[in-house]
Amino acid sequence: MNYDLVILGGGPGGYVAAIRASQLGLKTALVEKEELGGVCLNWGCIPTKALLKNARVFQDIKKASFFGIEGINQEKVRPDWPVMLQRKDRIVRQLTTGVSHLLEKNGVTVYHEKGFFQDPHTLQVGNDQLTAPRFIIATGAHPKHPDIPGLAEGLERGFVLTSKEVMSQDTLPSKMVILGGGVIAVEYATLFNALGVEITMIQRSGKLLREVESEMGALLTKHLKDHGVVIKTDAQINAVEKETIRYTHNGTEETLACDKVLLALGMQANLDSFETLGLTLHKDFVETNERMETSLPHVYAIGDVNGKYQLAHVASAEGIVAAENAAGNNTIMEYRIVPNCIYSFPEIASVGLTAEEAKEQGFDVKESKFKLSANGKALAEGESMGFIKVIAEQQYGEILGTHIIAAHATDMISEAVMSMQLESTVYDVAKAIHPHPTLSETVMEAALALTDKPIHGTVK
Repeated sequence: MNYDLVILGGGPGGYVAAIRASQLGLKTALVEKEELGGVCLNWGCIPTKALLKNARVFQDIKKASFFGIEGINQEKVRPDWPVMLQRKDRIVRQLTTGVSHLLEKNGVTVYHEKGFFQDPHTLQVGNDQLTAPRFIIATGAHPKHPDIPGLAEGLERGFVLTSKEVMSQDTLPSKMVILGGGVIAVEYATLFNALGVEITMIQRSGKLLREVESEMGALLTKHLKDHGVVIKTDAQINAVEKETIRYTHNGTEETLACDKVLLALGMQANLDSFETLGLTLHKDFVETNERMETSLPHVYAIGDVNGKYQLAHVASAEGIVAAENAAGNNTIMEYRIVPNCIYSFPEIASVGLTAEEAKEQGFDVKESKFKLSANGKALAEGESMGFIKVIAEQQYGEILGTHIIAAHATDMISEAVMSMQLESTVYDVAKAIHPHPTLSETVMEAALALTDKPIHGTVK
């Protein structure tokens, strides 16, 4: 079969690219061996957020007396994990069905099999050979399996789980060890801790969330500890045994028994479908330029497989760039303004530079911080832990970065993204009328502080 464009992988990068390419008039095929929507829709972004909502409601019920609600027998309140999974599955089915309908409506041909490149212009998909002048690779990534004694055996017998398998467990474990301290590790620690599972996190470096603005990372770490999560940093994992993890911490080898181990030590690209192409790699990910082209200009690579950002919204944006370029346009991917979100309790969201990064780049920096404890809506909702930081350059007040730790940080960050996209200054944001009472007022307050005219705070 001959196509104008063939896309390998149907995750948030691949299916969005397919829709955009078809809209631009390209005869497009999409090849996906598993479920449409990829890891994000089926095992990652959406399922975890559905379960985190369940956990949030469970925690709110346990705090009923704080809100003046009586009559709930707290001794009988418990999570029904199988029912939670059923709710999660319904949401996933609704969304995957929607993706399928979108592809069909846009005239994209979908092949539900694994594809392998036979040569730079031919993809073997089952018994079919798909040829095209342009290809987009969107094969994603999978959890790293470090060379730890006993890890492979633990994965085989189901004692060690990846973020994919943990979504299909029939029962909640009573004790779980999480190997890693990044975003995936923290989100699962938040989820299972909120549902009453005893959590121990073992992290190789000296702190959790190394890439997050330092004060936010420290506050969330303290919050996890305050809620019973045991965190072992600067720890070396020595072995996975039958029902235990053996590791070294503070120079002493320790053994920890648990029901399950969650492996969250990073991701690596899925490369096997296109090894014959000999694409240039960078740290085991496919190297791409700002047009999403690989070392073969007619082959593009988007999403987790290129290793730039392991974020669904970035994969979708890259997919649009690649599709438009495949259609003959000259579209450039802009990474300067990428929001990063962590769905912890409270949430974390950032865009742009931290103060330290801005100074390293030579900016004359000014920053402000506004605490949620001074915000009426946060107090009314009982969610007053957290803050917002706004980073700006001194001369004109252009916003360089915004960092939020708050209950609804992942929604609030979009205002900061748009402000940076429009190259707004703190004076623009401070002048914009924000509705009251809302958490979004904290953005205005932080901007006002940077104009030396704070209303509900003080200038540092």
